[in-house]
Amino acid sequence: MADRAAPVAGLAWLAMPGDRDQPTVYFRQLLAGRDFARDDPVAGQMANFVYLVGDRQRGEVVLVDPAYAVGELLELAAADGMRCVGAIATHYHPDHIGGDLMGLAIEGIGTLLETVSVPVHVQQDELPWITRSTGIGPGDLVGHDSGDVVTVGSVPVELVHTPGHTPGSQCVVVDGRLLSGDTLFLDGCGRTDLPGGDAEALYHSLTTRLARFDDDTVIYPGHRYSPESSGTFGTTRQRNAVLRPATAEQWLAMFGTS
Repeated sequence: MADRAAPVAGLAWLAMPGDRDQPTVYFRQLLAGRDFARDDPVAGQMANFVYLVGDRQRGEVVLVDPAYAVGELLELAAADGMRCVGAIATHYHPDHIGGDLMGLAIEGIGTLLETVSVPVHVQQDELPWITRSTGIGPGDLVGHDSGDVVTVGSVPVELVHTPGHTPGSQCVVVDGRLLSGDTLFLDGCGRTDLPGGDAEALYHSLTTRLARFDDDTVIYPGHRYSPESSGTFGTTRQRNAVLRPATAEQWLAMFGTS
């Protein structure tokens, strides 16, 4: 797993299983403002990651948190021979799924649905927030419970509910990778002072819901807030201050909002 901890930006990783009957995992990490949406100063400032996850053999892919230049994302996937069959939203904030960002219109899942008719997979608790922030009706959204698996081609993608940054924040698990959205960064975690944020809920998400992942799991965050684009959970546990407090009281004293 260590060789996937710091991939070359924008390149696709293909997990090559020994059993030829098993799917080949297609995985691509793209940085807004650098790998796409290069002319968008907001994309460059926000430093969002978008992920392409799919089955290379079947040529099917889902877009995780598609925002900014959605057409470019589809073109990048198509250039790799991949066809978009869905999207996954980690949470409702417009820099991840589009909408109004402080008066600026950001492309996102609304633009995607205008181009292709695909399901958008979200946590149940995030449904009203996404509908309110994007205007997309519930008929275009698929609500999930924690632990649900979305199958892309033959590739299983697990959804893990990690509330705190928002009520329905979720992480995405595929092939030894944890796409952590804004729940956990390599340094720090998502803020909890925005609508729907809950500092104590985030503490429990970090210390219970994510505790099951071993040190070899590679974290791929929702933003590039560190020099590295990814890192192992073991390294993150050692260096990330938000994972050090032993109790909720200690965590809230250090990182909670009043």
